[in-house]
Amino acid sequence: MSAPHASSDRERKRAFLALLVLAFAWGLNWVVLKVAVAYAPPLVFAAVRMIGGGIALLALCAWRRRGLRPQHLLTYTWIGLFQTAGFMGLVMSAIAISGVGAISTLAYTMPLWVALAGVVFLGERLHPLQVAALVLAMLGIVAIVGFDHLGRAGYADLLALLAGIAWAIGVVITKRLANRVAIDVIELTTWQMLAGGAALGIAALVVPHGATHYTPEYIGALAYNIFIATALAYVLWVYVLDRLPARDASMGVLTNPIVGIIAAWGFLGEIPSGSVGWGIALTLAGLALMAFADRAGAQ
Repeated sequence: MSAPHASSDRERKRAFLALLVLAFAWGLNWVVLKVAVAYAPPLVFAAVRMIGGGIALLALCAWRRRGLRPQHLLTYTWIGLFQTAGFMGLVMSAIAISGVGAISTLAYTMPLWVALAGVVFLGERLHPLQVAALVLAMLGIVAIVGFDHLGRAGYADLLALLAGIAWAIGVVITKRLANRVAIDVIELTTWQMLAGGAALGIAALVVPHGATHYTPEYIGALAYNIFIATALAYVLWVYVLDRLPARDASMGVLTNPIVGIIAAWGFLGEIPSGSVGWGIALTLAGLALMAFADRAGAQ
């Protein structure tokens, strides 16, 4: 009787270990992305990153002899449009015109939108702690998108918020699929990435942009993004999402912007202004309280 429980505990530990790896792979990547947009247009880089990562995973599918004929291609495509094309396109556009700290925090507000989506579309009810967490995080968002830095920075903040919403939609679609059928992690990641990368490629062709400069810095940033921050990290993300509740998985990536903020301070010398700094702190506190509220409600 204890074997299934032990196996479940091992799976949860592996999932949380994968979240830790993601924290550094994606957290450090905020600095890498800031370097990349200095040499390439945002949508072009995002498209090359995702298509390159998808091709790398497609080769893995061929080696495994699995996933080359996806059974849920339409659903994978929808996930790719939101979680790959929507999130990455909006994030890259935002980071090209603003600092890492505010953008990374706003982009990772997806747990808030997942919680609200549960209320609106699934008839779920929020506990008082969850309501308090939402209020706290929303105050932080207002502080970040405050009136003292409107213009390009304010536009970037809006794009980052929309990126978080796009990711949350991808989380909901993925979890609904996982509740109905067994998901092949590599297959899902490969095809949603290729679908999202194709959408980004079309967008890059439509939106006017400048030239790409293939410097050693840009090639290094591209390699890191294709193999570490995309191919490996997205497999880990879907693995986590397949083994943990959607809210727990989303809350786990709360450490990503924290790593990003520290990395931006260490490598780029970015120090948030007073209101933005308070906004980041309030938003992260709200997300942390939401994580605590979810765990308390599950017990």
